Amino acid sequence: MKVTHNNVLTIVLGGGKGTRLYPLTKDRAKPAVPFGAKYRIVDIPLSNSINAGFKQIYIVTQFNSASLHMHIGRLYSFDAFTKGFVEILAAEQTFESSSWYEGTADAVRKNFVHFRQQNPEYYIILSGDQLYRMDLEDFLKKHIESGADISIAATAVNREAATSFGIIEADKSGTIKAFVEKPEAGKNIDHLKIPVGLHPDKEQLAEGKEYMASMGIYIFNAETMDQMLDNTMADFGKEIIPAAVDKKKVQVYVFTGFWEDIGTIKSFYDTNLNLARINPDFNFYEEDRPIYTADRNLPPSKFNFSTLSEVLTGDGCIVTKSMLTRSVVSIRSVIETGANLEGVITMGADFYETPADKIENRKRGRPDIGIGRNTQIRGAIIDKNARIGDGCLIGVQDIPRRDGDYDGYFIREGIIIIPKGGILQPGTVI
Repeated sequence: MKVTHNNVLTIVLGGGKGTRLYPLTKDRAKPAVPFGAKYRIVDIPLSNSINAGFKQIYIVTQFNSASLHMHIGRLYSFDAFTKGFVEILAAEQTFESSSWYEGTADAVRKNFVHFRQQNPEYYIILSGDQLYRMDLEDFLKKHIESGADISIAATAVNREAATSFGIIEADKSGTIKAFVEKPEAGKNIDHLKIPVGLHPDKEQLAEGKEYMASMGIYIFNAETMDQMLDNTMADFGKEIIPAAVDKKKVQVYVFTGFWEDIGTIKSFYDTNLNLARINPDFNFYEEDRPIYTADRNLPPSKFNFSTLSEVLTGDGCIVTKSMLTRSVVSIRSVIETGANLEGVITMGADFYETPADKIENRKRGRPDIGIGRNTQIRGAIIDKNARIGDGCLIGVQDIPRRDGDYDGYFIREGIIIIPKGGILQPGTVI
């Protein structure tokens, strides 16, 4: 079969409950979590696939998929002259199965009935919670040239980070000889070090990144996928890939660009704020390989007599006489006079309040949506449609704060989170 873009099927794995990102995943699937002032996390893998010309895409998820459906439906529709589509496959009961997805491989297996209708030659498996920009067309090209049955994208990590990943042992040609899932810290894994000549980035190697970690990004020949999933194994990383190394030709694709797993609150917070730096690790401003998202037709953001330093903003924000430092301010964020934000991610709002809305909410004792007057916030995530009253002090005062779930807010890894639709009355101190 001649290889064309239409022979490739992309599968984006949306993950499970997203417990490590809770409470951001309380009411939404992990891929639907807002990110980078105007995007959703799912926009990253989808854009990588689209930029490569691979426009037949399924997103597999099973929890809180309503907001994800709305986002996908609003944005990802291709013209009638292509065979492109982006569709969500949530867990469903059938005559063959009535259970939830038990793991990444199980999610793919249970959707073969949909995938096979597209008659793919190759499957590209992407994770729904990573930040990177990869040339997937080059990945496929190298996969075909190597004659591999399966190819695994890998990034260099140091010994400390290796405990969190599947670590690859490969020869100089890139053929994988072994796959070790999350090797323990005290275990000697020197035999897994990257062989001389395989990794082209000498700077990364000099930094002590001597091991190749699987990124959870795979290419499978369609026939190989059928064979490797003809069993009850549930997970790619823990079961399918180690089994495949013994039976199939498995190749490593060495990726040297920026890559970050944003599956925890801390990584989500740090990666977002890094985007606002003068020279961020990930650059949204690449015209040839854009990151796509919904066009909301919002007005430009407006800053009245304010001071901003290392701030990334989405559309439609209104900031008045405030000081913002090292922060991400998302769509429709309203920040009132005298506010001071440092190291803060605001996720904005789904709508603007009318004057009548504000009067009615004030009668009910509810502050306006946004950040109130003279409120100071440090080290926090403010989820969508939150109402932060005047004169609040969040993360500012030197008081003990333990991780946990509290009345109206959460703390995870030292980061204060005001949940979606949360309300803090004027003068609240956290």
